Amino acid sequence: MSTSKKSLQNSLEIKYLHAETQDGLKILNGINLTIKSGEIHAIMGPNGSGKSTLCKVLMGHPKYKITKGKILFNDKEITELEPDERAHLGLFLGFQHPLEITGVTLSNFLRHAKNACIKANNKDAKTVDPGDFLKTMKKKAQDLKMDEKFVSRSVNEGSSGGERKRAEIVQMAVIEPKIALLDEIDSGLDIDALKIVAEEINNAHQKNNSGILLITHYQRILNYIKPNFVHIMHAGKIIQSGTSKLAEELEEKGYENFRPKAEIAQNTISFPARSHAGTKNKVKPLPKALTTNF
Repeated sequence: MSTSKKSLQNSLEIKYLHAETQDGLKILNGINLTIKSGEIHAIMGPNGSGKSTLCKVLMGHPKYKITKGKILFNDKEITELEPDERAHLGLFLGFQHPLEITGVTLSNFLRHAKNACIKANNKDAKTVDPGDFLKTMKKKAQDLKMDEKFVSRSVNEGSSGGERKRAEIVQMAVIEPKIALLDEIDSGLDIDALKIVAEEINNAHQKNNSGILLITHYQRILNYIKPNFVHIMHAGKIIQSGTSKLAEELEEKGYENFRPKAEIAQNTISFPARSHAGTKNKVKPLPKALTTNF
C-alpha cells in the first residue's frame, strides 16, 4: 500500500440512527457506530435484527426513512443525499441479494460507475479507457477464479448465488471505495468460494486502506477476515461490542447467551429462527444504476 493511501483517513459516523419503512414499521432504534479507514467491523445478530436494513439506510434506499439521528461521511452529513451521491463520495454496498440487470454487461456497468465516480470528484480527470478497463476486469475475474467471459455477460444474468457474490467483490475491487458495506457476502458460498472471496476482500482492504462493515450470521468468514471490532445487533440496536473473541463466543454459545444483556437495553426480545429461503431477483435496465452500485 502506498504511503499516501495509508495517510488518508476516512470515516463513516452513524449517530443515534432511527429508521422505519415508508409505512411506519420501525426497524433501527438508535444505532451509534464509527467506521474509520483500515478498520474492519463485523455486525452479527439473529435474522430480523435490522442488519441488512442498516446497510440499505446508510446507502440511501428509498424504501426507508430516517426519523432521528444522522449519517456523516468525513464530517459531511449525507443523511439526505441520493445513493449515487454517496457512492461518488466513496461509499459502496455489496448486496445480500444482487440484482440481475438484463442488457447491461458487467464490464460496461462498472466502467460507467468508475468513470462517474472519477468525474464527480474531478471534472477534468481522464476517464478509464474501455480496452484497459476490460483487461483490469478480466484480471479481477481471474483473481476470484471466475471465467473471463463472465465480465462480458449481462450483470448477474443466469448466475448462481455464489457467482453473484463474487461479482460484488469484483465491483468492490474495481471501484476502490473508501468505506465498503458488505451485506452477508458469505451467504450462498461453499468453503472454497468463501476462502477466495475472503482473500480478495483482504487484498482490496489492504491495498486501499478502506474501512469495512461486514454483515454476517456466522463466524466462519471471520476465520479468514479478521475484524477489529465485532458488534451484536438485535431489534435495531447494537447490544454489545467487542473484539473477534466475541464472535467466537457467539459461535460456541449462540445468541441466547446474550439474551440477559439484550433485555437490559430492551424490554421485549426474541430471537427468531434464521430463514434459508432464497429469492431470485430480476429487473429491467436502470439508467441511473450505471452511476452507482446501489
